[in-house]
Amino acid sequence: MDLAAIPVTTLRGQNTTFGDLVDGRAALVVNVASRCGLAPQYEVLEQLQRRYADRGFTVVGFPSNQFLQELSTAEKIEEYCSATWGVTFPMTEKVRVNGKNAHPIYQRLTTVPGEDGKAGRITWNFEKFVISPSGHVTRFSPRTEPDAPQVIAAIEAALPE
Repeated sequence: MDLAAIPVTTLRGQNTTFGDLVDGRAALVVNVASRCGLAPQYEVLEQLQRRYADRGFTVVGFPSNQFLQELSTAEKIEEYCSATWGVTFPMTEKVRVNGKNAHPIYQRLTTVPGEDGKAGRITWNFEKFVISPSGHVTRFSPRTEPDAPQVIAAIEAALPE
């Protein structure tokens, strides 16, 4: 799945593409929300970022208020993520993950079946997609912890050679 050319805007307002953002690395794309009960996953996501960054990996957070649990501004999101969880991985502006106005990356990612074998809508905050540099995508449910064995296996399989 070629996602590289899809335009994204960073949390700080910089226009770029998904390909430039991940720069040939394997990526763990997650729709995040600061006020969600699953927000402690930020801590584990940051641990994965630190553990695998030197091996060609990055987490990319896509804040979304589609489930009404994200802060109102980019500045508040950045402050919360940095101060509360020590987040250093790249984050985009707030996006929609479902529906006709879903961000183009989510329009593509939601065609990938998850652990239950079904493709379709994002079910909740913190749904995870491991994307290899070649474009292979593996999908995990929101309640699957970022450091679950199956996620780690997908990350390690996606790392560049």
